[in-house]
Parts: sequence; C-alpha cells; structure tokens
Amino acid sequence: MTALADRPHMQLSEFEELARLAARTAEGLSLEFIDGRLGIKAVPDGDHDEIVMWLQHLCMQHRPELGLYAERGLVIRAYREGRARPDGTLAPRGSFSGQPEWADPEPVLMAVEVTSYDRDTDRRDRQEKPQAYAATGIPVYLLIDRDTCEVTVFSKPDGDHYDQAVTVRFGTPVEIPAPVGLKLDTEPLKDWVN
Repeated sequence: MTALADRPHMQLSEFEELARLAARTAEGLSLEFIDGRLGIKAVPDGDHDEIVMWLQHLCMQHRPELGLYAERGLVIRAYREGRARPDGTLAPRGSFSGQPEWADPEPVLMAVEVTSYDRDTDRRDRQEKPQAYAATGIPVYLLIDRDTCEVTVFSKPDGDHYDQAVTVRFGTPVEIPAPVGLKLDTEPLKDWVN
C-alpha cells in the first residue's frame, strides 16, 4: 500500500492542461511540476532580469556557440515525470528548434536559477531543483542565491544528486566546470540584491 504522501498531487496530463490555461489567463505566473508537485513561479523583478541578462552576455562573449535560453520549458526526468522552466538553460544554439513547449533536456549543459523573494524559494531552488536536475543528467546547475548573496555551482550528477557543490560569496570568482568551462566574476551580483 502506497502512502498518500508518496503519490503525485496530480497527473502529468492534468498539469500540462493547467499550465496551458495559466499561460493564457494568469499574467506573470509560470507553473512547474517537479516530483509530482505543482509549483508556481512569480514574475521576476527587475534585478532578477538583470542577472539573467548579465549571464547571457557573459555566455555570448566566452561561448558564442551556446545560447542561454530564458524560461525554456524542460522535461525533467526525476523520480516522477516533471516539467520545469529554469531561469536560464545553456545549450548549443539551435538545440530547441522544432521542440514543443516542454523540450527534451538532452542538449542542456547548464540550468540556471536566480532566487526570488518568495516563500517557496528554499524548497524549490535549493532542495528540489538540484535533485531533479541531477536526476535528469544536466551536467551543471548554477544557483544565484540573492537571499544569502552566494553562488553555488553544482556539478558531476550521479543520477540522484550532484557529487560536487562549490559555494562562494558574491564578489568571489567561481569556475563553472566542463562542459561549460567559464569563469564568473561574481562582483556585479552585489548590485542586484535588495
């Protein structure tokens, strides 16, 4: 007998229909479905957007063959099927051409999340997403945490979690390992914290 807590709150098909409806009617909300649970991402603030743009610019400068796609819907193959919209998805340019709303994550080199000032950030960005992205096999997860003023680079997924996590304070350079191969000067992040 399976405990009620072990069951998904809704079926994947129900989530996809709800997400389509929300996209048409609920301005500023984005839905995700991770580990059988419905998640709602609020509209990002301007500083959040600036961080994503800053990272896009750096990626274009240092890895022009890659694109940092904002809010790209991904199929997340975790314990239960899921759907996520990372703040940034780094992949070779053209990887999502012809893909549906929820794309195959196979070409993804890095998922990026920038924390928002909402009550679900801890559970969503610091707990569930590292596990879900690692289980999906995404090589790197970059968490830019505005609450703690830290950047964490998760790497070496083993199927359940990331074997390596390097955390630095804003202002400290950090290496993003292969297959990304990028060094970030995190000093500018200090300008985008409330």
